[in-house]
Amino acid sequence: MTEPKFIRNVAIIAHVDHGKTTMVDGLLKQSNTFRENQAEMNQDLIMDSGDQEHERGITITAKQTSIYHGDYKINIIDTPGHADFSGEVERTLNMADGVLLVVDAQEGPMPQTKFVLSKALELGLKPVVVINKIDKPSRRIDEVIDEVSDLFLELAIDDSQLHYPVYFAIGREGKAWKTLPDNPSEHADLSPIFDAIVDDIPAPSVDTSGSFQLLVTSLQYDSFVGKYAIGRVSRGSVSKSEQVTLIKRDGTTSNVKIDKIFGYRGLNREEIDSAGAGDIVALTGIADAHIGETIADKENPEALPVIDIEAPTLSMYLGPNTSPMKGKEGEFNTSRQIGDRLKRELETNVSLRVKEDGIGFVVSGRGELHLSVLIETLRREGFEFEVGRPQVVTIEEDGVTKEPIEELLIEVAPEFVGTVSQELGTRRAMLVKQEQTSSGTTRTTYTLPTRALIGLRNTLLTATKGTIIMNALPHGYEPMGQKLQKTRNGALLATEAGTTTPYALQAAEARGELFVGAGTVVYQGMIVGMNQRHEDLDINVCRAKQLTNMRSSSSDGTVQLTPFTELSLEQCIDFIEDDELLEVTPKSLRLRKRFLDPNQRKRAAKA
Repeated sequence: MTEPKFIRNVAIIAHVDHGKTTMVDGLLKQSNTFRENQAEMNQDLIMDSGDQEHERGITITAKQTSIYHGDYKINIIDTPGHADFSGEVERTLNMADGVLLVVDAQEGPMPQTKFVLSKALELGLKPVVVINKIDKPSRRIDEVIDEVSDLFLELAIDDSQLHYPVYFAIGREGKAWKTLPDNPSEHADLSPIFDAIVDDIPAPSVDTSGSFQLLVTSLQYDSFVGKYAIGRVSRGSVSKSEQVTLIKRDGTTSNVKIDKIFGYRGLNREEIDSAGAGDIVALTGIADAHIGETIADKENPEALPVIDIEAPTLSMYLGPNTSPMKGKEGEFNTSRQIGDRLKRELETNVSLRVKEDGIGFVVSGRGELHLSVLIETLRREGFEFEVGRPQVVTIEEDGVTKEPIEELLIEVAPEFVGTVSQELGTRRAMLVKQEQTSSGTTRTTYTLPTRALIGLRNTLLTATKGTIIMNALPHGYEPMGQKLQKTRNGALLATEAGTTTPYALQAAEARGELFVGAGTVVYQGMIVGMNQRHEDLDINVCRAKQLTNMRSSSSDGTVQLTPFTELSLEQCIDFIEDDELLEVTPKSLRLRKRFLDPNQRKRAAKA
């Protein structure tokens, strides 16, 4: 059992892409956690273990690892950088005593930097600032230090938080310095960061002699051992096979027995006999444990404060597939199977809310990315279902309906500023400030309703040729505004079921942009493209060319089709309107009208 004075619990926080996970990679490799010939020594983003994390290049779930530096055990928590996964940040910061705030030497503090730092300072965590990527050609280190200082002035809760050490690093190369180096290419390692964690981050302030207490802040599953309840021992100590009490959120208690205790070493869990106050451990044998509940001493069961998570801002309908092609491509497609899977997700995804809605469910989360990651996860597990257009989650305050507002920060080349302003004007965004950066781009800050963000990212990426940098952050609530005007054209709808033919698609091309190619199976009411006009248009994309005995000079010519647009999951979610659905299967994404029959659609429109 490690004494608390030799334990350091530190969370690494930063805006997305500022180098958190790369910094953890360097700390893992330089702490001799791996053997020289181990595969991880040549691997990047070691902590990003999920398929979607590798593909999207982001951290989605917070993870903990332990390294040893001399006599000290350092528990490191790698947190996500997107506001959509801020529920992960909120719960895991409860395990830490200090934070490494990583800031890009060019971009400086960004919206998520502000969000995660405010959470850390609210909890009274000791900050250590690391200015990363100091080898960038367009670095502006002095300005960034000043910007960080302004941020601390804005967010600090007491004066002591205004005194923090600043280090400089090139995380990708595993280098760090206590003072800004004259020559960043000179030989260096991460020793200053290790020393900063030991010297600047305080040891856990815990009671080792009191009765046992642990707040469950994370859950993991294992097909052999079952559920792991992960958290920091807040008081006392615990041994394996010990009888303890599980205190639920509503105050009810149940007596349970700890099966095994695991500590962390590198990426692996190792079984230990006992754990003391201040250490982060995983307990097994407590099948009913949920995030935010307390595991305590049986003789003196005292609950710890429950973790508060900010409310969801977006919701969407998710239910069993009702299209003519249901059951053909998915393994799990019933309402019961989907409901059971969503219940399992609720145990670990603390920002998610689920409630029943007819045969389906209303799923609420922190943003489009949060919900699309869930949809993609279900899809890869073999589920088949349909989802509706995202809707904002409103609240009632003093008899007034209020909607969530976001602060949007956009950085773009000067030639695209007009295009961006025009698009945001149609979405009723309010300009807060606009400034030129040292790298020649224009940085603008807006506030706008959360519902106005739906579909905005893809629109602006197209308008700026993929060069825009945009980040949104929750900015409170305001009274519900007017309905936003529809920004999308009408849809091209298949009039009959069948397989698309090149001949029919050639005629459809003149009507707008197609989302399907030749040989695609379609059904009546399925969206096959976007019309050039604002109204929907029914079109036959399965018509075959009539063959005759007469020959003409053009009859044997091959059809030349323009390549169709294949929409990604996020683009499909952005595309659909209130009267439309997205059919999601492991093999396909199909856009469709809620009512497939044109007569039903007309009756619904009049109602």
